[in-house]
Formats: sequence, C-alpha cells, structure tokens
Amino acid sequence: MKKDLLMWDETLFRDVEVFEIDYMPEQFNHRDSQIRELAFHVKPGMMGARPLNTICKGLPGTGKTTTIKKLFKEIEETTKKLIPVYVNCQIDNTKFAIFSQIYKSLTNRPPPASGTSFKNLFDMVCRLIEEKNAVLLVCLDDANYLLYEKEINKVLYTLLRSHESHPGVRMGVITVISDMSVNLMQEVDVRVSSVFRPTEIYFSPYDEPEIRDILNERVKQGLYPGVITNEMLDLVVEQTMKSGDLRVGIDLLKRAALNAEMDARREIEKDDICRAYLISKNLHLSSTIKTLNAEEKKILKLMAGMAEEEKEMTSSIVFEEIKKEIKIGYTRFYEIVKKFDSMRLVNLNYREGRGRTRVITLRYEPARVIEILP
Repeated sequence: MKKDLLMWDETLFRDVEVFEIDYMPEQFNHRDSQIRELAFHVKPGMMGARPLNTICKGLPGTGKTTTIKKLFKEIEETTKKLIPVYVNCQIDNTKFAIFSQIYKSLTNRPPPASGTSFKNLFDMVCRLIEEKNAVLLVCLDDANYLLYEKEINKVLYTLLRSHESHPGVRMGVITVISDMSVNLMQEVDVRVSSVFRPTEIYFSPYDEPEIRDILNERVKQGLYPGVITNEMLDLVVEQTMKSGDLRVGIDLLKRAALNAEMDARREIEKDDICRAYLISKNLHLSSTIKTLNAEEKKILKLMAGMAEEEKEMTSSIVFEEIKKEIKIGYTRFYEIVKKFDSMRLVNLNYREGRGRTRVITLRYEPARVIEILP
C-alpha cells in the first residue's frame, strides 16, 4: 500500500501551468473555421490597408480569446506592418485605460500617468503608429463591459475615426462579446455604425466529444500517466457539460488533482472531482466579482445578505435597504442593478400588480456570493 502513496516531494502534475485559465495550448482544435474567417478579415492589414472590423460572439469558455491570441501571435511572428494589441475590457473599460494599453504595447513602456490629458495620449499613440508606418489591430475582449460602463461609443468612435485627425493612421477593431443578450450594432450610435460595419463570427458551444478531446489533451500535457482514469475523465466531462463552460472543466481537473495530491494519492477519485466541482462551478461568479468596483461589491453583498435572510427583494425595497448603508440615488442604483443583470449575477423580472414591480433575484447561492466577496 505504501508504494501507492505519494512521497512528500512528489507531484501528480507534469506541468501545472496547463490547467491555468489563460494558458495558450500548442495544439488548439475545433476552432479552425473561426480562425480562418478571422484571418481573412485581418489580411488587408498585413498589406498595409485597414483590417475589416469583426465581432466574435459566443458564450464564455468557447475559445474566443484563445483563437484571437493564437492569431495575434502568428501576426507578430510574421510581419511588422500590422501591430495587434489585445485589451481585456473587464480590467480596462474606459477610453483612457484602453489607449494607455495601446501606448504600452507600442512602446514597451508603462502607460502615461493618469494626469495626462486624453488628447495628449491619443496624439502620442497616433504619432507612434505613423512613425512605425504600421496598421493597428485592436482586440476589445469582453467588449460588453464597455456597454455596462457606457463607454462603447466613445471607444469605437475614437478608434475608428482616428484617421480624421491623423490622416496616416489606420486601425481595425475586433470586439469580443460573451453576453448573448447583447446586439452590439443596436447599442452603438449612428456615428459609430457608419464606420464600424463589422462581420460577426459565431463561436458555438463545444459539444461533448470536443470537450472530452480538449480535456484529454490537457490531461496528457499536464498530468502524469495513470493519474486519472477514463471513467473519472467522463465524470469531469459530464460536470463541464452541465456548466456549459470549458474553463470549468480545466479548473476542475486542476482542483481534483490537488485534492488527490493533498491526500498523498496517485490517482484521482470520484470524491476529489465532486469536492472540486463545488468550487469550480462558481468560476464565472468569482471572475465577474473581481471586475466590480468597491461600490458595486458593497451593493451586491448587501443584496446577497437580504437574499440569505429571504427578504422580499423588489427594486424599491432593496434600494431603501442599501440607502441606509450607501449614499446613492435611485438612478445610479438601478443602473448598477441592470449591470448585474447583464453580467448574469442577478435576474431582474417584472411582477404584475397595481403597477409593474421589478423583482431582483440572485443567480447564485447567497452564501457563496458573500464568501467570494471581500
């Protein structure tokens, strides 16, 4: 029995990095058609012209970000004429923050101090593009966060009409949308839509055989042989399908292996997977909460407290409770609630009565929300 136990300095992981959410796999399958279509729209930029604008749309965990990063890596290795810049709009969701990231990518230097005017920053970026005699291709990943912050029109207008103030500048935009309720062309104003004119590339959810293939490839790269049986991998695939997000399955494999390792066992068991799933299934909740500002986190925590106590949660009742703790007007409060609804943190429904009463319900267990919030 002793030989089946791990020694203190042994591990089940051949390469634990393989199970990180932002890991870039060498072998990237099941998105060939999307890569080809995206490459076609980018191709004019390789010849010095403006790339065709694109919307990449699909649920979280359908390979959108990995597809774009793979393509951007290939562009960087192939040409200097087209400069790809990736921006995570969950983190950088203002016009100034996005152009700061563009400046950083163009110079490999820290972005200008926050006291710099946006006009100076914009002019610096445009001059750099002109000096390099290059075309800029900007990916706005999770661009739906720009909608939540009411920044989408400002950002797209500035990027796509930059040639009007700097005639030599050419820019193309890839927007990535993970919120399937968002119709970006209905959200942007006429000034933007007239120059944006994007093609939409849809990323369908992975089916069961595809998920099994992808997870099996991660197992081969990241774990030693024999750590997980086919039967246990089937269970991981089943739980991943239940969540609808490939990232849950990748995180689940890592946590299940860590559970087995903690018990000094050489093989993942069913209990390791079941315990890991209790955490991994809330991956979307954890990553979304990280993007909220301090005021929004406090409001969400107060709402979770009300839900835990099973209090009635119409928008007016919730507002009165929150007003006791935070100085906030109803308009701002309701904007935040609508943002939570768009981010799939709450459901916002109407209840008919003497008027249309808005009812707020949490999409997650209140205790789990409170536990994750700082």
